[in-house]
Amino acid sequence: MNGETNSTLATLELTEGLESTSTPRELFADLFEDLSDETRSLLADPQVATLGIKTDGSAASNAPKAPQSLKDSGLSRMQVCDLTLKQIYLHGHLLGVDIAKNARLPYNLIDESLRFLKDEKCIEVTAGDFLGRASYRFSLTELGRTRAREAFEQCRYVGPAPVSLESYVAQCRLQAVAGIKCDSERLMEAFNGMVIGPELLDEVGPAVCSGRSIFIYGPPGNGKSTVARGLGRFLNRYSSDIYVPYAITTENSIITVFDPTLHVVTDNHDSENSNIRESTGDQRQRLEAAVDLRWRRVKRPVVITGGELTLDQLELRFNKVSNFYQAPVQLKANGGVFLIDDFGRQIVSPKDLLNRWIVPLEERIDYLTLNTGKKISVPFELLIIFSTNLDPHELVDEAFLRRIRHKIRIGPPSPEMYSQIFQLACEQRKVPFDERAVQYLFANHYAHGRTPRSSDPRDLLELAQSICRFRNQRFVLSQKLLEEATSRLFCEV
Repeated sequence: MNGETNSTLATLELTEGLESTSTPRELFADLFEDLSDETRSLLADPQVATLGIKTDGSAASNAPKAPQSLKDSGLSRMQVCDLTLKQIYLHGHLLGVDIAKNARLPYNLIDESLRFLKDEKCIEVTAGDFLGRASYRFSLTELGRTRAREAFEQCRYVGPAPVSLESYVAQCRLQAVAGIKCDSERLMEAFNGMVIGPELLDEVGPAVCSGRSIFIYGPPGNGKSTVARGLGRFLNRYSSDIYVPYAITTENSIITVFDPTLHVVTDNHDSENSNIRESTGDQRQRLEAAVDLRWRRVKRPVVITGGELTLDQLELRFNKVSNFYQAPVQLKANGGVFLIDDFGRQIVSPKDLLNRWIVPLEERIDYLTLNTGKKISVPFELLIIFSTNLDPHELVDEAFLRRIRHKIRIGPPSPEMYSQIFQLACEQRKVPFDERAVQYLFANHYAHGRTPRSSDPRDLLELAQSICRFRNQRFVLSQKLLEEATSRLFCEV
C-alpha cells in the first residue's frame, strides 16, 4: 500500500454502497480474546505502527517521543475511533497494522479503538492469520458505515492523527531560532558562493543570535532576498532539523500544518520495510524512545512572500466543505525564516500589515481565530525579515520601527565588490572573466549617473548569452557584446 497516498491531506468525497464481505466473523472473533502473552507484548510496543515505515536513528535530540498511551497522544478515544472509521470507509477494508500506519500511531492505541468499535458492533473481522490482531482485516458493519458518514459530516480530514496544541507549543519552544550559535566564521561559510561585505555580516550576525525581527532596506537589486536565503542556509547547516506535525487539534478542530511545498523532509517515514519484528533483547528500550511519527523531521523552512501577500494568508483558512483548517504561512514558517519581500507593494496597506505583526513581534505569540470566534495562541518562533526598496519613513511609524530590533541598509556595491560579483557570475556560468568588462561598465555607464546594482552582472551575462545563442555564436565577452547587452538592460522606458 502506498504510504504517501494514505497520508494525503485532502477533501474527500464520500463513496456510497460499500459491500461487506460474507466471511463468517465468528471464525476470527474468538482470537481477539485468546492472544498469547508474547503477542500482547508485541502489540503494546509503541512502534509497531511503523510496520512499513522506517525511522532514522540520526533524528535530532529534541525529537518528540512516540505516545505509549491515549493520554500521551493528546487525543480522545472518540477522535481515534472517528479517524479509524473514516479510514476503513474509504478503503472498504484494512489490516489493523495499516490503520496504525496511516494514522501514524502506535498499534496499541489503535488496538484500543478497534476493541471499542468491535464491542459497539461498528466493525467486524473479515480475514486474518495467527500473527496477532495487527494482521486482521477489518470492515465496517452497517452501523459502522452510518457512524463513518456522521464522522465525515463533522470533519473530512483523513490524514495522520493530529497532535495536541499543547504538544506543538512545547516543541516549537524547543526548536526556536533564538539561541542558535552564530559567529562570523560560520556565517561567512553559509554565505559561500555569495559576495557579501564583512560590515553587513557584522549587522546580520547579532540579529541571528537574538532571533528577533530584521528590517532590510535599500535600492533594488542589491541582494536583500539573497541575505534571507543565506540566513536559511546558515540555519540548516549549523542548527538541528526541526519537527513539524501533519496537523494540530484544538477546541475539537483540526489545523493542517505540514506543507510539502514548503517543508523539505529529512526523515524516511515514507520508505517501506516489512521486516521490523526483530526480537533482540534491547528492542523494548529502543522502541520506547521512538519518534512520534505524527511529526515530520524537516529542514528549517525558508518562506518568501512578496506583493501577493494578503491579510487572509496570515489567518487560519477554514474549508467549509471539509470542516478543517489550513495553517497560515507564518505558522508553517515557525523555526525558520519568513521573508516579506517587496514590503509596501502588497495590495493591503503597509499600516494594516504592520498592525497585524505588532503583538507577535513584541510577545513572540500569535493569536489566531477559529470559525467559532474562539481565539487560540500559537508560538511565533521564527526569524522574520521585512525587505523593501521604498523609503522606510513613508511605510512605517516610529512605534513599529521600535519593535524591529535590527535595521540593515544594503546599498549599491563598491567597484571592488562589483568586480567580485561579476567574477562570481562568470564562474557560475563557466564564462572567462575579463576585468576590462567591469572597467568598461564603470567608465561608460556608472560614471555617468547610473547607480550600480549587485544584480547587474547576472542580468548582463544572461542577456549576452541569449544574444549569442540566438545568433549561434560562441560566447566571448567582448566590448561589442557588452554594448549591445547594456543597451537592452539600461535602456530608458
